[in-house]
Amino acid sequence: MRQFIEKAAQQLGITLRWEGAALHEVGIIAALNSPSSYPSLSTGQIIVRIDPRYFRPAEVETLLGDPSKAKTDLGWIPEITLDAMVAEMVTHDLNLAKQHALLKANGYNVDVSKE
Repeated sequence: MRQFIEKAAQQLGITLRWEGAALHEVGIIAALNSPSSYPSLSTGQIIVRIDPRYFRPAEVETLLGDPSKAKTDLGWIPEITLDAMVAEMVTHDLNLAKQHALLKANGYNVDVSKE
């Protein structure tokens, strides 16, 4: 999960550092490549926290996927890399956030999930 978060932050020009351990670990902004792009963010700000509400009922320490069986039995081959998928997801969410901000700035009520 940490690797995914770091890749997403990197897409936004944010470098993270991690402090704490276990349930008290947090992701802190170590550097912003373009501070003017995100005026509400600043170096030293905590932007990632662990929330136990999202733990699986029977959480396991390590989950590792192995696509070899899908490749062998189904002939499946991934079409994009993890980095490309993260970039696509971040771009989509950022565009959606910009759309919501524009609507809100022009007086429209936009319901956005808090989760």
